[in-house]
Amino acid sequence: MNDALVIEPLPPGLIRQPLAWMAAEHHRCRQVCTLIDEIASSIDLLADEMRQALTFLRNDLPLHLADEDEDLFPMLRQRCDREDEVGRVIRALSADHRRDADEVTEISDMLDHAVRVERPLADSGKAQGRLRDFTARQSAHIALENAVVLPIARLRLNRFDLEHLSQGMAGRRNMSL
Repeated sequence: MNDALVIEPLPPGLIRQPLAWMAAEHHRCRQVCTLIDEIASSIDLLADEMRQALTFLRNDLPLHLADEDEDLFPMLRQRCDREDEVGRVIRALSADHRRDADEVTEISDMLDHAVRVERPLADSGKAQGRLRDFTARQSAHIALENAVVLPIARLRLNRFDLEHLSQGMAGRRNMSL
């Protein structure tokens, strides 16, 4: 295990810059994918790492998905021009989010079970494959959001949109602005 890989919480003040927060959250998602890939291939029980991944998957990821589905994507649909062709991308990403909910539960259950029975997931080829498939899909999803959604959001959302986005994100996390 790479000792330097710790999924750090985001600085609370960053919530005032919602698109920067989302980009930083995408970075954390990539870190979790790296962590899960290491868990999947390790012959050692990486219980602390599994708990760290579980915390992110169960607590942070659902909030991030809600930020996008409940606030960012509707704002983009409202603000983007037809030629931006963002609707198709948002529909695909929203479909990914719906699938993610079930998949995150499955992956979390695998990690939780491995911790409880104190057995590495490398012992199960099926679990390894599921974990790697999950991280590959997440990485592709994040790449699309970083390459398409965030740049368009930077162009199309105005100051009021960004303030509303910050408020929604802060509210989900019981944070104040």
